[in-house]
Amino acid sequence: MDTDVDERDQPSPPGGTPPSPGGHDGLTTAQVAERVARGEVNDVPVRSSRSTADIVRANVFTRFNAIIGVLFLVILVVGPIQDGLFGFVIIANTAIGIFQELRAKKTLDSLAVIGEVKPTVRRDGAAAEIHASEIVLGDLVELGPGDKAVVDGEVLEADNFEVDESLLTGEADPVLKKPGDRILSGSFVVAGGGAFTATKVGREAYAVQLAEEASRFTLVHSELRTGISQILKYVTYMMVPAAIGLILSSLLADNQDSSEAVRRTVAGIVPMVPEGLVLLTSVAFAIGVIRLGRQQCLVQELPAIEGLARVDVVCLDKTGTLTEGGMDVTDLRLLDGADEAEVKRVLGALGESDPRPNASLRAIIDEYPDTEQLRCTESLPFSSARKYSGAAFNDAVGESSAWLLGAPDVLLPDGDPNLALIDDLNSQGLRVLLLARAATELSDPAVGEGLKPAAMVVLEQRLRPDAAITLQYFADERVKTKIISGDNAVSVGAVAAKLGLPGADRTVDARTLPADRDEMAKILEENTVFGRVSPQQKRDMVAALQSRGHDVAMTGDGVNDVLALKDADIGVSMGSGSEATRAVAQIVLLNNSFATLPSVVAEGRRVIGNIERVATLFLTKTVYSVLLALLVVITQVPYPFLPRHLTLLSTLTIGVPAFFLALAPNRERAKPHFVRRVMKYSIPAGLIAGVATFSTYLLARVHYEGPNALDAETSAATLTLFLVAMWVLAIIARPYTWWRVLLVGAMGLGFVIVLVTPFLQHFFELQLVGTTMPWAAAAIAAVAAVLLEVAWKVVARRYPD
Repeated sequence: MDTDVDERDQPSPPGGTPPSPGGHDGLTTAQVAERVARGEVNDVPVRSSRSTADIVRANVFTRFNAIIGVLFLVILVVGPIQDGLFGFVIIANTAIGIFQELRAKKTLDSLAVIGEVKPTVRRDGAAAEIHASEIVLGDLVELGPGDKAVVDGEVLEADNFEVDESLLTGEADPVLKKPGDRILSGSFVVAGGGAFTATKVGREAYAVQLAEEASRFTLVHSELRTGISQILKYVTYMMVPAAIGLILSSLLADNQDSSEAVRRTVAGIVPMVPEGLVLLTSVAFAIGVIRLGRQQCLVQELPAIEGLARVDVVCLDKTGTLTEGGMDVTDLRLLDGADEAEVKRVLGALGESDPRPNASLRAIIDEYPDTEQLRCTESLPFSSARKYSGAAFNDAVGESSAWLLGAPDVLLPDGDPNLALIDDLNSQGLRVLLLARAATELSDPAVGEGLKPAAMVVLEQRLRPDAAITLQYFADERVKTKIISGDNAVSVGAVAAKLGLPGADRTVDARTLPADRDEMAKILEENTVFGRVSPQQKRDMVAALQSRGHDVAMTGDGVNDVLALKDADIGVSMGSGSEATRAVAQIVLLNNSFATLPSVVAEGRRVIGNIERVATLFLTKTVYSVLLALLVVITQVPYPFLPRHLTLLSTLTIGVPAFFLALAPNRERAKPHFVRRVMKYSIPAGLIAGVATFSTYLLARVHYEGPNALDAETSAATLTLFLVAMWVLAIIARPYTWWRVLLVGAMGLGFVIVLVTPFLQHFFELQLVGTTMPWAAAAIAAVAAVLLEVAWKVVARRYPD
């Protein structure tokens, strides 16, 4: 059969069709109702995302929310409400995070329903598709190539029934199942078909005891989330001693009002917490899911958006990815004097004998319908390892014959004169199947030897109209593309050449690849197109590329792609693919469009690049807050700010601009070492901001005298800190676009409005006194801005990305 799509899951028979030859009718409607009443139902929820309770819990009950919450309560007791504004900001941020994640959950859940494959059960003697959650104990479940067992059971019917249990046991070799054998949930069919009786459903099933979904096997690593967790750990280490020192300094200070001391202590602790960083990361991921959902792209694991943006090698299965599933028979070439009428009769019978015909066999059925009704006595299902299938028939007079249909270069011996003609057809991008009469019974292990070729069936594949554009996109983004197919290497190369893929003229037959991983990796690095790749080789090729430090994405839709999809850094399945491939893939393209992948890559780059930008803003604030606290402890002076001042500064220089920057377009390629890249800029920026601010504060303490001197000193320090923080924002916002310039300008205008509006001056206790100190504060900020520019360039030069 077709070496790349025969194993693909096909639609199950519609309800009302007769039972299979096994003759088992399954449960009756009354028996199903009884089991439902007893609760013997497969009630494990299919969850594509976190539950609502998990989302609320994750956003509300955090370590930093607890710290901020306690400080907020303290301010409500000792101070005016404007010093507690930071508490309302946290409440708003939490609400935004919950709302966006719930929106993303709704999108994910709706897409999961669209993409759900319904298992086929036999009830009242007829096959019907139902939801997996509707299977009851004792149901008779039918399985075909590519189907995944969703409950445990005992095989009742088997027709060359080969099952892969590698996702459960790690054993890659398929297991031939016979009536009476046990079948485990989580395993999938690679060849043949059968039916089994459900013996364990719901949470008693084997796979559910391991985890709830097949994605349990390959949780995507998120450098972004891991990095942010690491950063928060560092922040905690810095924050605890600084906060303790600040509290002790306030308690021991002389001549300071206790309420004022508490408020300024709270002001010193609150800005150390990068409270919005986790929120914006969650919001960015959630909005990414929503955007991709509008394009019918189901992201089964949120970090997969990030993962695909990091990949530098994409392995593509040709059929279903570069070509469409449908095919057309363009020619039938008879061999060795074969009778045309007999060949057409056998082809029609072969199509009729397969209950789940693949794309190539459907094309043959359409071209040569079965009119003779030859009686099938034995069948050999297609498998990716064999590269062929077969059937034995009895004609009208009782004469028996066995036939094979499959890959010519597998069925024909080396040196056969027909191979040259086949290579010529393959070089034109055509697919060729060989029909040959077998010399022995199908059950004979040597059935593939001594064949008598009868005909070549020439099929034309339909190229996806968007494939060439997508391949060009990956080339432009410096992402290497590897075509890995079970089809003939020359044919695959011809298809790749039509799509303009560089290196398509150098094809490699995977049967010649070395088993050694290092040697295989070297060949993979040097070549692009590989044919006659077995399922195990696909897995080995992914591992070989990963051994060279590559982040590998694998796309596929057939059951022969499952192992490679599972092991790849990111697995991408087509929506029309087998149930097994969708179960292990992190991304499912429900619209079956390969052209959706660039959108996923772009979304991932937007998330990673923008979160890196805003993380630098948040951590700059943390660094200068810790530094200010330490300087206050050392010099034994009151903390320069009240909470309201830092709430205003954080809102204008971090909170509002970070929200827009996190959701902006960003096409920069994702780069590794997130934590190092963020810290190398935020640490010097925070140190410069902290030193400049404290310098202004000390200068103001010398300059101002009188009962209201502290308010004037605070206002001068606030001006310096705002100007320095605005310069950091201006650097982060580069390269400038009209909206980024407008954003920075609007934040600056907001601060000016506060300074010139009497009500806001009083509300925030901000009033610049005189002219000397405000100009001095601005001058110090200007020097700090120059130092920031120098530091940015030095860091970029000394520690390149």
